[in-house]
Amino acid sequence: MEKELQNKKVLILGFSKTGISAANYFLSKECRVYISEYNEKKEKDDSIIKELEKKGVKIEFGSHSDDFIKGSSFCILSPSIPPDSAIIAKLKEENIKYFSDIEFTSFNNNEKMVVITGTNGKTTTTALISHILSKKFNAPCCGNIGVSPLEYINDNPDYYVVEASSFQLYYSNSLKPKIAVFCNLTPDHILWHKTLDEYFESKAKPFYNLDSSDYAILNYDDNRLRALAQKTKGNVCFFSLSGLNQKNCAYVKNNKIFFENEEIVDINDLQIVGPHNLQNVMASIIAAKILKLDNSAIKEALITFKAIEHRLEFIRTIDKTDYYNDSKATNPEASVVAINSFKNKKVVLIAGGRDKKTTLAEFIKAIKERISKVVLIGEATNRFKNELFEQGYMNTVNSKTLEEAIDIASLDKPDVVLLSPACASFDMFESYEKRGEAFREYVLSKK
Repeated sequence: MEKELQNKKVLILGFSKTGISAANYFLSKECRVYISEYNEKKEKDDSIIKELEKKGVKIEFGSHSDDFIKGSSFCILSPSIPPDSAIIAKLKEENIKYFSDIEFTSFNNNEKMVVITGTNGKTTTTALISHILSKKFNAPCCGNIGVSPLEYINDNPDYYVVEASSFQLYYSNSLKPKIAVFCNLTPDHILWHKTLDEYFESKAKPFYNLDSSDYAILNYDDNRLRALAQKTKGNVCFFSLSGLNQKNCAYVKNNKIFFENEEIVDINDLQIVGPHNLQNVMASIIAAKILKLDNSAIKEALITFKAIEHRLEFIRTIDKTDYYNDSKATNPEASVVAINSFKNKKVVLIAGGRDKKTTLAEFIKAIKERISKVVLIGEATNRFKNELFEQGYMNTVNSKTLEEAIDIASLDKPDVVLLSPACASFDMFESYEKRGEAFREYVLSKK
């Protein structure tokens, strides 16, 4: 592999975490590395740019020039580049093959790939599988979770536990993982994919590539995923909240989680909350069983696992009110999952941000059933408020800042203050992480 890459011209599209990781990897293989970023340079990136240029990387901003494109052996894409963009057309015209960083990593490592996708829950499931496997293996979590798998190739891990977005999988045609997990499917990223069917097909790609030596872990309670089981040649394993009990299946019974007929863990011993997290746990148990971990190691890992940042992350309790950061809930369906995690609790919800213009029907239904008050922030405020009013829910308050929203939510002395925005962050914050960090810092500063 190394000799094949030596002195090749590698084009990297996008000055992003993926692009920077790719640049460093291909530098280690003595490639000629070119990074092309269509957007203008940001001042905060100056130090990274200088470091890469010092190592010999050529970098351009504001365009994709012919000098950078022509003669490239292949291209690694930033996953956010739309398939109908001019640069994709240019790559096809120049007969330059292009891949996601996940697909490139898989070329000599398919048997080591554990790939997790889905609309919601994939980040927690990725982190949880990595946490369990670490009892026996070197199995870093990577991909859409924030670290490119290219960061780990030179370390030769036992397994790559990869969170894969629909964008990444769209550009991963040959990806054939040892284990593929599909958590669930709800509408998201429709502007990019055009239709729900196309969104699903992107996520389903690796499942179509599996064979009898591979495994597909699917949510039995999702009709579309149950149907996918008929279209993969991999060994199908289901997880279910509905009591399904069959071979290669994980299920819930009497407040315990089982794999086949083996009791794995008592739900009360888990530190993560909500029915959706039970699904994440079941999927993770199946992956661990496939890779031959024993039940005691799996249980120990499960009961020590804590919610990761910005995914129903418990921050602290103040005057009997629990504060939860679910900033990663960037669509209404994700927020519904969070809302439904708190049964028989008085909950004030902080929601809003940059509106994705998807339907709010189920979101509003969940609010009417479980939320005592909604504090709205950001660009989505007017639509959310109007649609809530139209459905007979009147207890909303507008807030200009997240900090003010937290103060307003706290006044009611609820059991739970929940930040679960149902929106992107980009109107007020540069990322959902920054939004979650602001929530955490302000809650921790409160007396």
